[in-house]
Amino acid sequence: MLRLGSNSPTRALILKNFKIDFIQNGGDFDEDTILTTNPKSFCYEATKGKFNKLYKKYGVEDMPLLVSDSVVTSKGELLRKAKNKDDARRMLELQSGSETSVITCMIYKSKQKEVIDISITTYEFEKFDENHMEEYINSGECFGKAGAIMVEGFCKPYIKNVKGYESTAMGLCAQKLLQFMD
Repeated sequence: MLRLGSNSPTRALILKNFKIDFIQNGGDFDEDTILTTNPKSFCYEATKGKFNKLYKKYGVEDMPLLVSDSVVTSKGELLRKAKNKDDARRMLELQSGSETSVITCMIYKSKQKEVIDISITTYEFEKFDENHMEEYINSGECFGKAGAIMVEGFCKPYIKNVKGYESTAMGLCAQKLLQFMD
């Protein structure tokens, strides 16, 4: 049993799919306080900020703590969560027909160990169909997703090539987590 320090239903689903017992206790951390535009650094700082707040609140005496965060990068630009439809459209147009990487950082801490992992999954996408993209944006599914992408949903038919784990792109590298758990 572990404590998932995230409000993300997708991260919870990943743990369920990998048959990892958990309770979910998300926290709040203001990512706007992070000044770097380097995607790996941003992802690490966001994860560490969330982890520090939740560790202070819960510790690891009762159960291990797992915190994870993801960002997307395409054409050298750091893509966070879309603020509105225009922002989502801009991000998706940037990724359409190009290479996009999802960077996920996770911190796992138990009484015995602390592991920090940064994993990257890179996709090469076909050009997105404009009508499909507008349907996706209007559905609202793109909101709350780093880079407005959903590799297990909207993006799936456009994947030409992938390097890495889908779970990393969804927000938590479960394959690596299983290796670290006590």
